Amino acid sequence: MSKKTTTRKKSTGRDTKPAKVAAEPKLAEYRRKRDFTRTAEPEGGKSPKAGQLAFVIQKHAASHLHYDLRLELDGVMKSWAVPKGPSVDPSVKRLAMQVEDHPIQYNTFEGTIPKGEYGGGTVMLWDRGTYIYGGTNPDPEEGLRRGLEKGDFKFILKGKRLKGSWVLVRTRSDSSGKPQWLLIKHKDEYAKPDFDVTAEHMTSVATERTMDEIAGGVSRIWHSNRGEKNGDDKKSKAAGGEADGRKSDGSAYERLMARRTR
Repeated sequence: MSKKTTTRKKSTGRDTKPAKVAAEPKLAEYRRKRDFTRTAEPEGGKSPKAGQLAFVIQKHAASHLHYDLRLELDGVMKSWAVPKGPSVDPSVKRLAMQVEDHPIQYNTFEGTIPKGEYGGGTVMLWDRGTYIYGGTNPDPEEGLRRGLEKGDFKFILKGKRLKGSWVLVRTRSDSSGKPQWLLIKHKDEYAKPDFDVTAEHMTSVATERTMDEIAGGVSRIWHSNRGEKNGDDKKSKAAGGEADGRKSDGSAYERLMARRTR
């Protein structure tokens, strides 16, 4: 009678538990700058929903006014601070400082970060939409990854205000080691020479509020060291506003909309 034998699979040394998404290590710097035992800013790391890649541009009045360009890739928002904002004039090259990756949940934030906190100031959703790869690689996402690695990042925006073909070209790193890039609009049907798109659009793409109205109204407030949970903004609701900061009794936003409907 033959003996029953059993075989054991060799250990690969890998954890058999479900691995966290690739966003985890990419958000290390973002998390290092925030104490999540005291803040409710989104920690991120959840798998993004399937669909088109998102982009957002946030106008940010911190110590210096600038625009934050964020492009979704591999579960995070690749982010650049653009001091003068984007230009739709192909002859204009805008400096873009690459900063830490942000969680995808950051895409909906419009409101005020209190002074003295990391990134303190007013944040406006200036533009948002989706984007696609603008190069020739038959695998679009692989083309985006390689372009980012090589410093030649081509993409096509499908936003409310910005459309068409663009490129980010890496030039060098600053004294702190942060990569410096140039944001350039390609010549296409959406290019507008001698046109200042940031002066043309001075309100939020989400709420139509100005920076002053966002700063002065009731809105979601994130603290870098403390705060209410995303989607459960008790302070805003207690003050009579919605969690996303769009409505509040007597707010500047409501007064503006009331005037428009008269």
